[in-house]
Amino acid sequence: MQYFLSTAETIPDGMGFSLFSPLHLAWLLLFLAAAVFCSLLHRRLSPADRKRARYLFAVLLIADELFKVVCLLIGGNFLYGYLPFHLCSINIFLIAIHAVRPCRLLGSFLYTVCIPAAAAALLFPTWTSLPLCNFMHLHSSTIHILLAVYPIMLTAGGDIRPQLRDIPRCLAFLALLAVPVYAINLLLGTNFMFLMYAPKGNPLYWFGQTFGNHLIGYPFLIAAVVALMFLPPALLRRLRRAKVSG
Repeated sequence: MQYFLSTAETIPDGMGFSLFSPLHLAWLLLFLAAAVFCSLLHRRLSPADRKRARYLFAVLLIADELFKVVCLLIGGNFLYGYLPFHLCSINIFLIAIHAVRPCRLLGSFLYTVCIPAAAAALLFPTWTSLPLCNFMHLHSSTIHILLAVYPIMLTAGGDIRPQLRDIPRCLAFLALLAVPVYAINLLLGTNFMFLMYAPKGNPLYWFGQTFGNHLIGYPFLIAAVVALMFLPPALLRRLRRAKVSG
């Protein structure tokens, strides 16, 4: 517990974990188990209980974020970069809004953007310098599991029904979010949503090294995400229709 309140900026080298090490794989298995369990359970819930489940996830996400802030303040390690303006942090509040007032746009956005963003963070965590008994390690792992499981659960239960025609509005909403975040980056010298540069390990890093500007990679990354999130379900629906008609 010596380094429980440490951050990536203050902890000594050699205290963390490696990608796809037993610890990392354990978190990934926990994510998969949570996604499957919550999805199966959600399909059996009544409308009233589904509403309570949404509220529960919203409360857990906000509590998790508050836990991070409190630990940062206690440890004296709060920096501008820990403000909740990264895409996953913004999704915490979008989920809270969706939990109270579900709507098609937010649901589609959470499916199209929140699931791949949170899953990518779990697959390629940026907190590898931190040990298990550390608040940021625990926060980062659990917050991204909750962020991914919420829309997965609702999609499995049919509460979120993503469609290809929703993609332009989702992308427009993402661009709208990026405008104030970019201004905040200029004001505070931060790198929220990776708009200023792409660190090593980020999929956009290669584009920055190759073309001199990592933002060039965003259209390619978005196209890959859209294909991943929409093509397999579309093919599955077509196969089901063919099976029924046959």
